[in-house]
Amino acid sequence: MNVLPRKNVLLAPVTVTPTKPLTPSHLKGLLWTDVMFRATAPLAAVTYRYSHTTYHVTEQTVGFWEYLDRTHGETDYTQLSEEEIGDLYVRYRSEERRQGAEVLRPYRDAVEHSGWVHPASERMLRLWAGHYERLGMHDPGLREHQPPGLRLEEMIERLGAVGLVLDQRHCGGPVYLDLTRYGMPLRRIVTADGRPNYLACALRELLPLVPWYDEVVLLYDRELDADYRLLHRVLTSLGPPVRRVPIGRVPIDGKITSARHGGWRGHTAGALLRASAEAGESADGHGDDALRLGMRLYFIATLGPGEQQSFRHDLLRHCLAVAARLLRRSGSATGAGDLAEALERHRRGHAYVDPYRLACSLLGKGRPAPDPALLSAVFL
Repeated sequence: MNVLPRKNVLLAPVTVTPTKPLTPSHLKGLLWTDVMFRATAPLAAVTYRYSHTTYHVTEQTVGFWEYLDRTHGETDYTQLSEEEIGDLYVRYRSEERRQGAEVLRPYRDAVEHSGWVHPASERMLRLWAGHYERLGMHDPGLREHQPPGLRLEEMIERLGAVGLVLDQRHCGGPVYLDLTRYGMPLRRIVTADGRPNYLACALRELLPLVPWYDEVVLLYDRELDADYRLLHRVLTSLGPPVRRVPIGRVPIDGKITSARHGGWRGHTAGALLRASAEAGESADGHGDDALRLGMRLYFIATLGPGEQQSFRHDLLRHCLAVAARLLRRSGSATGAGDLAEALERHRRGHAYVDPYRLACSLLGKGRPAPDPALLSAVFL
């Protein structure tokens, strides 16, 4: 077997802002990243960078916090469900009026200087931590203060030093990421009144990190492809190979809509876990393990990297049943295989393990009983 040398790998998935419930699209991306992280770890030194702190300063988050304080100031968020907080977010996004940078500045300052998190998002992150635990997902620091390595001004200066920024603030304009030399469009990253967008935050986080790694993997949903092509170009200029892994969203009833518009009732992570509990608990003693494996088989192997298939409760239940059967078969597996060798064949020349290829390798007629060590290390 030709084993690649052990490398330092940075996994940097798109961060879900804690303002709405986790939907099937979010779960797909999170489970995809979790399997990639856990499958790559035996073969490489992997850093899973997932900082909510970095992205709290975006308008969709601090704007929501300001809206809550302005309209629901005395609410006890510790008593609200993720769906109830999500309903408030949908109302916020339906407002036509947006507050200016000066109104939002105290919120950004509180995040930057003290790691403050609004009680509504703190509640959401607590609920998410419970979902992560139930699903057996690695927690990359959901509730930790993880500031980016660069301040906003430092990031702009670093881009300016290599001619990749068009800064018009001196004449009252915005700041643009300028990759026109590569035939790519200008992209505004900071508004004229000083509001950074998601791409600006990603640059603050990743510019100082990337040079320390042998390979960087960006996982994101396909709706963000244009921005991630720009980010890929900037980070590639810093040296290491950068891999883009776009993951399609999950349609609900044939439609792909943003969580800010609602439409996720009955399909949130909490609702799916509750609905799957009976199927998992009746799986011949494999309740939690069948749930964890079945969720991964559905969101990775069954739905695949695209976005053609709508979410189906019946197929999820089927995957839970398949997971229970695989777990039963794994108990009779004869001898433990070489875990590194089993994972290596799904790398395809890059440092990370492909979750889709790996998950699909468990399925199909005539497959040998899955190795319990592989299931335990990666899927449970």
